[in-house]
Amino acid sequence: MLAMAPLAGAALSACGTSGPGGSSGGGGDGKASWWYLSGDPNETIRKDNIASWNEANADSTIDITFFQNDAYKTKIKTAIGAGQAPTMIYGWGGGTLASYAAAGQVMDLTDWLDQNPDVKNAVLPASYGPATIDGKVYAYPNENASPIIFYYNKRVFEKVGVSAPPTTWDELMSLVDTFNQAGVAPIGLAGQSRWTSMMWLEYLFDRQGGPQVFDAIFKGEADAWSNPDAIAALTLTQDLVKAKGFIQGFESITADSNADQALMYTDKVAMMLHGSWTYAGMKNDGGDFVSGGNLGWFDFPTISGGKGDPKDTCGNPGQYTSISSGASEEAVQVAKDFFAKGIMSEEIVQKFVDSGQVCIAASAADKFAASEDKDFLEYAYGLTANAPVFQQSWDQALSPATAEALLSNIDQLFSLSITPQQFADNMNATLGQ
Repeated sequence: MLAMAPLAGAALSACGTSGPGGSSGGGGDGKASWWYLSGDPNETIRKDNIASWNEANADSTIDITFFQNDAYKTKIKTAIGAGQAPTMIYGWGGGTLASYAAAGQVMDLTDWLDQNPDVKNAVLPASYGPATIDGKVYAYPNENASPIIFYYNKRVFEKVGVSAPPTTWDELMSLVDTFNQAGVAPIGLAGQSRWTSMMWLEYLFDRQGGPQVFDAIFKGEADAWSNPDAIAALTLTQDLVKAKGFIQGFESITADSNADQALMYTDKVAMMLHGSWTYAGMKNDGGDFVSGGNLGWFDFPTISGGKGDPKDTCGNPGQYTSISSGASEEAVQVAKDFFAKGIMSEEIVQKFVDSGQVCIAASAADKFAASEDKDFLEYAYGLTANAPVFQQSWDQALSPATAEALLSNIDQLFSLSITPQQFADNMNATLGQ
């Protein structure tokens, strides 16, 4: 199963060291190059990581360049197409990686990983899904998983007299009425960002019909979006909208501004479905909301008669780094050495854990006990490690063109301007693209 990372950040200029080196012969003195996303804590972690690597490996140095998210997505595609890619290509796997692999633009790492089992097994097995195309691995999973988590505000629950979060869809719908009657918005949603709304469909499709529903869509099977379980999941989505499950004006709220997170820690909403990365955001920006034990989390509810495994999850099982097929032999060796000894060193794993992220290193669980975020990290790590299916976010698993059509139709679905069947008809027209 191909299995998203948050689409965060506006398109701005790159920052950091010089551009593509190693594979392209561009600026910089490094033997290899890496383009990476700006934004802390990971930018600082990687700056320090590369500085330490270069100091210890004077003959195998790496140049690193930082870009904001949207700027990076545009620039990397242009660079790869022009034969000017950096040695190491940061990505999210899925449909975009599949397009690179089909064009022969990234190296097949399968044999190398098999020959280096310590490197292969240093990360969770579930993380390899989005890196695997037709049985071959084209990227090394690293860094952190981003499972989508259902959060709840314990202060609001207590104030309204609700003792526990819902375990079933019927219970969730009942709580929607309870919170609305108490004058509290049940669920926060950054609807203007669209991909946050997509999280609801990902879980509902799975809980209603199991992973095979999206599998058929991913494979481009005829009329896959019209599967009865898909229509049922789309209908449940609109039932929730019609019941005023989401905060009024959700269509104008953005995720990039963290406005949806603020709704949680200012007690404006009772619940929020969002990526695990928002835990750190609420911890950093929400005063004592997290440290005071006011944030809780729970598994996405089951659906009566649903076929999905309650342990299935969705989101992004990791970040992914490929090696450009146009890189020099020397640059390729530097990249492989970095994969083996630098990209997920114990020091780096500890820094990811200390920052409150769900590191996908096999050794990460051993480091949680000493963390002040122990309970959350163990929960989120368990979602990743124990999920029978960790479904990659759809806008990463599907091709870019199909993903844009999906987000547009999701926007219309949540605004109630199209019916579930119209949504399915529109998306059926994109199958195979």
